[in-house]
Amino acid sequence: MAPSPTGFLHIGGVRTFLFNWLFARQQGGEILLRIENTDTSREVAEAVDQIKGSLTWLGVDWDGDVRFQLDTADTARELAQQLVSEGKAYEDEGAIRFRQPKEGTVSWTDAVRGEIEFKNELLPDLVIVRSDGRPTYNFISPVDDITDQITHVIRGEDHVTNSGAQIQMFRALGAGEPVFAHLPLLVDAAGGGLSKRAGSLSIGELRDRGIEALAVCALLARLGTADPVEPVTSLEALVATVDFARVGRAAARFSEEELSHLSARTLHLLPYAAVRDRLPPTVGEALWLAVRGNLSTLADAADWAEIVKGTLTPKREDPAFLEQAAARLPAEPWTEATWKEWTSAVSDATERKGRALFHPLRLALTARETGPEMAKLLPLIGRAKAAARLKGQTA
Repeated sequence: MAPSPTGFLHIGGVRTFLFNWLFARQQGGEILLRIENTDTSREVAEAVDQIKGSLTWLGVDWDGDVRFQLDTADTARELAQQLVSEGKAYEDEGAIRFRQPKEGTVSWTDAVRGEIEFKNELLPDLVIVRSDGRPTYNFISPVDDITDQITHVIRGEDHVTNSGAQIQMFRALGAGEPVFAHLPLLVDAAGGGLSKRAGSLSIGELRDRGIEALAVCALLARLGTADPVEPVTSLEALVATVDFARVGRAAARFSEEELSHLSARTLHLLPYAAVRDRLPPTVGEALWLAVRGNLSTLADAADWAEIVKGTLTPKREDPAFLEQAAARLPAEPWTEATWKEWTSAVSDATERKGRALFHPLRLALTARETGPEMAKLLPLIGRAKAAARLKGQTA
């Protein structure tokens, strides 16, 4: 990963790392978090902490310690000198350039894009070691891949040209290149480039908005593929479905609206155990199961806890009707069947049905026009609060 100068981990970078993670876990291999710090002007330390924190929040881990490309700078310089001595590279104003072959082609079978071929004459002689001794990305990346015994490199299609040059370097160093898979780039819903301004579409910004981590992963794992976007309750559910044959070549459209909708759908499926540590003590399992189907974000659960267990001023629509309803509240204990039994009795006494029956009751009991099923909420509100609210009392 190349650390952003702003310190924000962008959604596009996450999607690339997620594909690597899913594939590595599917194959029983290892995934390495390697930071491209060949540009020493970047604030690498802070950016690395932010990257690690964002990936951890998503539930995505890595094997071993975080690696840095400049850690192998000495090895890269030695190999560059070896290439010079073999006539495969040359010095140029203090720097070292790789000598690209000028005849023939370089080709490979990409796991996503199929057969790719470049004419060698179109590939420039890239600088592989700068005049100050720092190896460049296009050279130290293959060196690290060789050192780390990397078998697969999954990255964005904007690296296709880089891959052609790097494959030549693998071969010049006498090493077999890894399998490359170039994913289609992400674009916005209108087909334009995704904004990379500070904080926009960063993982931190999405987290602060209440977006569920599982929703981020489920959407990014499906964008650009032939698979439908559906909510999942664990990352393991995504691992088994990774298949490069199902990844298309067209740009993948990312929609914030789709992500928000998927996040809500994800919440609707999560068991209490999966969210308990992120909920206030007022939201127990019974309340969670009652309200989760109506949540947009997890924070909404606390609002419903206040409505059910806290104090509110009811909204009264037709006080005379509500008095009749209060008089017919059954004795406790209450179950989910109580709502139907009670409203049936109220309907028989008042000859009200449909919205005329149910809407004033919901409004008085919750002060909300809409919400979770009243059959589930009523037992949680309890008889004392219900009676008081129906009578217009703050309770």
